[in-house]
Amino acid sequence: MAITGDDVSLEDIIPISLDFAVVEVSSPEELAVVGADTRVRVSYCEEELELRLPFGSHSRCFLTEVNRAWSDICKSPTQVPKFEWINKYSKVTRGLDVVKQGLAPASTTVGKLNQHRKTEKGSFEREKGSNSATHKSRVYSNLESSGISSREDRDDLVRSSSHTPSNKAQILTMPQFGLRDTLIRCELLKNEESYTYLENFSFFLGTYNVNGQSPKESLRPWLSCTLNPPDMYCVGFQELDLSKEAFFFNDTPKELEWTKAVSEALHADAKYALVKIVRLVGIMLIFFVKKEHAEFISEVEAETVGTGIMGRMGNKGAVAIRFCFHNSDICVVNSHFAAHIEEYERRNQDYKDICSRLQFRQLDPTQPPLTIMKHNVVLWIGDLNYRISDLDVDNVKELISNKDFETLHTYDQLKRQIDKEAVFDGFLEGDIDFQPTYKYDTGSDNWDTSEKCRVPAWCDRILWKGKNIEQKHYHSHMALKTSDHKPVSSMLIVGIKRINGEAYKKTFEDIVRNIDKMENECIPSVSLSQREFDFKDVKFMQHKAQTLSLFNDGQVPCQFEFIQKPNEPTYCKPWLTANPYKGFIAQGGSVDIELEIFVNRTTAPELNFGKQMIEDILVLHLERGKDYFISVTGNYLPSCYGTPINLLCQLREPIQDMTQETLRKLAEMSGEEIVLNTEKPLDIPKELWMMVDHLFRNAIKQEDIFQQPGLRSELAEIRDCLDTGMPDSLPGSNHSVAEALLLFLDSLPEPVVPYHFYQQCLESCSNASQCEKVISMLPQCHQNVFNYLAAFLRELLKNSASNRLDVNILATIFASLLLRSPMKQDFAEKRKTQEFFQHFLIQGSS
Repeated sequence: MAITGDDVSLEDIIPISLDFAVVEVSSPEELAVVGADTRVRVSYCEEELELRLPFGSHSRCFLTEVNRAWSDICKSPTQVPKFEWINKYSKVTRGLDVVKQGLAPASTTVGKLNQHRKTEKGSFEREKGSNSATHKSRVYSNLESSGISSREDRDDLVRSSSHTPSNKAQILTMPQFGLRDTLIRCELLKNEESYTYLENFSFFLGTYNVNGQSPKESLRPWLSCTLNPPDMYCVGFQELDLSKEAFFFNDTPKELEWTKAVSEALHADAKYALVKIVRLVGIMLIFFVKKEHAEFISEVEAETVGTGIMGRMGNKGAVAIRFCFHNSDICVVNSHFAAHIEEYERRNQDYKDICSRLQFRQLDPTQPPLTIMKHNVVLWIGDLNYRISDLDVDNVKELISNKDFETLHTYDQLKRQIDKEAVFDGFLEGDIDFQPTYKYDTGSDNWDTSEKCRVPAWCDRILWKGKNIEQKHYHSHMALKTSDHKPVSSMLIVGIKRINGEAYKKTFEDIVRNIDKMENECIPSVSLSQREFDFKDVKFMQHKAQTLSLFNDGQVPCQFEFIQKPNEPTYCKPWLTANPYKGFIAQGGSVDIELEIFVNRTTAPELNFGKQMIEDILVLHLERGKDYFISVTGNYLPSCYGTPINLLCQLREPIQDMTQETLRKLAEMSGEEIVLNTEKPLDIPKELWMMVDHLFRNAIKQEDIFQQPGLRSELAEIRDCLDTGMPDSLPGSNHSVAEALLLFLDSLPEPVVPYHFYQQCLESCSNASQCEKVISMLPQCHQNVFNYLAAFLRELLKNSASNRLDVNILATIFASLLLRSPMKQDFAEKRKTQEFFQHFLIQGSS
């Protein structure tokens, strides 16, 4: 299952030669579509491959480079061109090793990318004349084949690149424009009020947790509840599909079922175009616009973030769509936060994770990505799962029967957390004058009559952030009974900025004249708040940041960028980032740059043993100006995370009690040479024993163990306990200790099953006795750890009725940690590792 971008791999290799061709296979109707996927046919000799490339700048760049490489081959058939874009834009460079091994006659390749992480589907159609095929349907989309191609050779992604008021945002963000055009763009944005005016548009927002059900009734009571048709529809679903297939393979027929149900329930008095669909497991967001507004939509992008176990799984998280409408940037987020009444802090963390991790690529790939809050308007919908606290179920139901929603709302967790400014800072929510939307018996309006008898709650919410927004209604819809939730809707009237063409032209000309005068006055310069930064006591997976302030003390605006030092691949060490690493400072202006340190599983091993230090020199370069050198130093506190098993078995004292010199010497020795003292080494690392023993004593019957994330603050406390001493018991919840164990296994430099045994495991996966034979050949400490973990997991399975675990779930989670591949794992290999590990989870296995 692809969870992150690192899980995407090159599957097939096709050499670009005279036998190669790439042709767009769009139909005439499809050529009228803007913002949809691109469909091309790639042929080589007798082989053909059809690619559907997702709408966006990366696909355009890919096709441009392919065509350029093919043109170069035609000019010089003996010379092999290089795919320079892969290193610049992509994380799949490891896939090029296949080429180096001789599987293709040329180093220029086309990769067919397998990405199961997310689905981004949809079309965006505009009418082209009275005979257009789009007249055939009221909803202007093709729901059966949801990727409709667009022209590959467009000058830009949405409209032509002629310099007109309506598309100044597009032209000024294209990569070919340099400092002068950046200055013009910034000045235009600064003077926006002089050439824009507000016009109101209606946005219908809807959210519905469908509890894994298929649509069984019309959605019109929900989606067509307004007298007048909305200008926009943003419809979000949660728990679209609860099956394991949807969770592990991110594929479900219910996506099409619910999309069709939505399209059939839109307001009958208008015609709509489907702009975009984005889905992550069971979280889906659908975006429709009135047909007449389609030409004013641009820069459509969609992204997803999973916040499930280890912050990656997609059973909880968010999907989002951002777009530009006229002259306003809008972002719509649909999220599903952690469940259970007591987990409000986890829900707060989900919100913060989504805000920090969900980022949209810009048209110019050299520009930093856009976060949710960098939009004029943010619309947030979803099953936020905040509950009603400090009231028993009878009191809650009594307040509901009296329609005293105002009093009941004072016990609402989301209201309390917003009042504390813990989440949704700056967001607004309308008054709630409808009864809670969760939890009902499916097919009825009766409150939950199951054994758990859930307390009613307003789980399903709609909030917004931005200026010039007025809410017209905020309702639940009791008529729909498909789910244990009721859908919710809100109608917002949003003031959208539109451009006055004449005023824009005058402003633009004035700005150009002013820039002409000052362009060559002097060289840009900045003053720095400090040039030396010292980070004390850096810990594993602990975020630390300090602020570097730049002040433009020159006579002109300037551009800055951190640049690479000679013979180094990036501008900084892998544990360090500068945010932003490039940017623009107006004359007399300033910018704060966060220098952030974060040590993860990749960088921890060498820092643990002093092979690397927290030391780096950053080079800050000014365009047409001089360079500044910034020193970053610090000290790293060694951790059991990122330390090999055999070394941990030698350490009877906490790792932070050891001197770095001792750890460095130990790291330089081979496994047989490690002799710290005359005592017999531990059978397994004491840190591993502490976590497993804690879980065995406290969490053997814990519901959803290893499937629900812990709290980040508790993970930090657990790490500190393991690294500094041996307390009687570990702090934090069972879920936090479980995630700490998974992170421990994930951070091992050499996995429990060492890399050189990996191939043997794959070859013997179907034979239980052969599997046991491979494990018997492992180094003793690795063998002990493997058998110890397997025994513990078998004990968990004995209590599956309580903890809801089964062999498949545990094999999926642990096989990828215990049997890691030295190279990129393909799907077939992942299946084999799970099959291998399943032999040790079956009751009675040795």
